[in-house]
Amino acid sequence: MKEVWERKIKEYISYLKIEKGLALNSILAYQSDIDKLQDFTVPLNIQPEDVKLEHLKQFLLELYELGLSARSQARIVSGIKQFYQFLILEDDLSEDPSELLELPRIGTKLPTFLTISEIDQLQSAIDLSKPEGHRNKAIIETLYSCGLRVSELINLKFSNIYFKQGFVRVIGKGNKERLVPVSNSVEREISFYVEGARLSTPVNKGCEDYVFLNRRGRPLTRVMIFTIIKQLAESIGLKKNISPHTFRHSFATHLIEGGANLRAVQEMLGHESITTTEIYTHLDKSFIRDAIISYHPRNKVKK
Repeated sequence: MKEVWERKIKEYISYLKIEKGLALNSILAYQSDIDKLQDFTVPLNIQPEDVKLEHLKQFLLELYELGLSARSQARIVSGIKQFYQFLILEDDLSEDPSELLELPRIGTKLPTFLTISEIDQLQSAIDLSKPEGHRNKAIIETLYSCGLRVSELINLKFSNIYFKQGFVRVIGKGNKERLVPVSNSVEREISFYVEGARLSTPVNKGCEDYVFLNRRGRPLTRVMIFTIIKQLAESIGLKKNISPHTFRHSFATHLIEGGANLRAVQEMLGHESITTTEIYTHLDKSFIRDAIISYHPRNKVKK
């Protein structure tokens, strides 16, 4: 099934290059759009010529749920339409399944996401001379680099962090577990916090395993995380209305727009349940970790 997609995509790229005479960057953009559709259809055993309008609508729904902007969705729809026009031109199809696929309205309100520059500005605004400074920077980095929900962040425990293996075990909605790739930047920021301010924090009994604590030695609340983020946004004059979930949307958007595998991103967001033993028995999941680590902007930063 995947071989059929790859062959058609290769033919399509040749068409764009030779017959349309497009520039390399334009060709790569079109290829990235169709690669995303391939990621969606291959697990469903759907070949390019078997794709229907309902499949394309479901594909766009998944992009929406991942937080991709309307502008990015519109660009992908345009790429898909170009691909199916090519297949009709080649007589592979008699009807275009994308003909009635509507472009998302650019003005449509979708989940807010931050640019990499805005995330850097938020972190730069943190006063590292204060006791909570490195903690707050580690919080922002973990939310963004791991795509965690706020409930997953405040319940993150040391016993669930496997830096050597490159994963964090997260307890998500419905008590489901998943493995999330963890980058060097997260390990670095958590280490700064743990080896600094956290050492001088009096930890309440029973709270020793929680990573992020307040000054009274208890786990942070959801409200506290919201407050930290709101105050940082105000300090840099950010006009966007952001929350902890904004970093999760930014995580997904930056990965997908960078070319990461759609299915891998979905799994990292918590669409698959795993057992606790998989950290030891399923480290062949490294291909998923590579799919995330390779495309996340934070992993282009030197140690």
